[in-house]
Formats: sequence, structure tokens, C-alpha cells
Amino acid sequence: MSLPSALPQVTVTRYVTPLREGGSLPGIVEGDDLGTYVCKFRGAGQGLRVLVAEVIASGIATRLGLKTPRLVMLDVDPAIARYEADEEVQDLLNASAGLNLGIDFLPGAFGYDSDVVGEIDPARVLWFDAFIANVDRSYRNPNLLLWGSDLWVIDHGASLYFHHAWAGGITDPQRFANQQWSSDDHIFGTYADRLPTVDAAVTPLLDEASLTTIVAAVPDEWLEPVPGAETPAELRAAYVRFLRARLGTRQWLPVAAA
Repeated sequence: MSLPSALPQVTVTRYVTPLREGGSLPGIVEGDDLGTYVCKFRGAGQGLRVLVAEVIASGIATRLGLKTPRLVMLDVDPAIARYEADEEVQDLLNASAGLNLGIDFLPGAFGYDSDVVGEIDPARVLWFDAFIANVDRSYRNPNLLLWGSDLWVIDHGASLYFHHAWAGGITDPQRFANQQWSSDDHIFGTYADRLPTVDAAVTPLLDEASLTTIVAAVPDEWLEPVPGAETPAELRAAYVRFLRARLGTRQWLPVAAA
């Protein structure tokens, strides 16, 4: 399955409406390519690493055969803020000049609330979330959409938590590799008995070359220098090391209850 080496760049032409779900205040925007996107802003409280996690997680999902919306870089001109009456939106747009993350808007999509999964194996979604340490796919907040009779995985900014500890320098990849992950609250946690089969099928898909390609899609300006990794190339290499280290262990893989 092919992956883009860089995200397409689109200029935002209009801010449509905020999505008041969670604390980051993403918004629906229109682009100069006539597309409509959910924009996750670089100026939101969670910072740039949330955008990085979204790009890497989306690339991994695609590599595993899971459906996830197309991503683009959205160039935001703060001048569009002058047309917004909401001061919170104005402040967010003014703080988000430059490249932001755009997620293709799926018109008419429904939130997941049934057993309809299309062609996607729920156990593969469970494996994916365990691997990226995603804590945000619970019964309360599935972050799954039904669109075109298929299941789409969305919202992965809460994954890959290890990079939030990099302020003082790159940490030990083995700590993330050995970190357990609980499926107790996962919407597909009951499929844990199928994980050994899924694990054998998907692990070969994430070799070093594919992970390097996935991480290469992260824009340079979202990769903030940290001690020990001052350049985008060094930061990308660090992400690949952490993911390869986790792939080399199985402490994180949930075990089905007896």
C-alpha cells in the first residue's frame, strides 16, 4: 500500500464553523482546492506534537489497511480572523499562522454506535491502538466514523505520548517499548483473543523502510528541536527508533481474559 512522502499543501480560504468537541477547538474550513477539511490548529493548547502524532498514526493505520481520512497541510493566513465574531476563534486563528493539519471532511458520516464495521477487522483496530498507545477509543468516545458503509478511524493526537517527555532531551525508546497498554476501556476490547493472528499478519508491514516513509510525511516546521535531536532528520530518526523498539516487544499487546 503506497504512502505519500509529503502531505499536499492547501491554502485556507474560509473558516466555516468550530467543532466544539474536546479542548483543542478544531474547525471546519474550506481550501483553495475546493475541499472541505477539519482543521487541527497549531496554535491550540496541545501544541505541534499532537499534529505530528496524527500524521504518524494515520500513516500507520493506512499501512495496516485501515481506512482513515486523507491529510493535508493547511496554510492559514491570520487575516481570515477579522471575519470571525467569536473571540476564541479569532485568538486561535491568530496563533495558527502557517501550516496546520487538515483532515478530509467526510460529509454525511455517522459516529460509530453499532456492530457495523464494514470490511475492517475490529481486532486490527485494537492492535493498531495498542501499538501507538492510543487511549482515546472508548465506548464514551469511539473516534470511529461510518462512511460509505465502511469504518474509518480518526483522531489520534493522544497517541505516541512519549514525545511529550522530550523537552529535556530524547528519552529511552525501550521505556515506551515495554509500556503496557490496557484494552479494558477500548470499544473493541472484546476482540483481544484475535490479536495473535492479527499480530502475525501486520507486524511484517511495519519494517524500518515503511516507518521511515510514514514519518517522512511530517512537515519540518512541526518538528520542534529538543536536546539530542536538533534537526528534522534527527527527530524523524528518533520517532522511527521508538516505533521499531515497540515493535520488537510484546508487553504492550493485550491478552484476552480467560
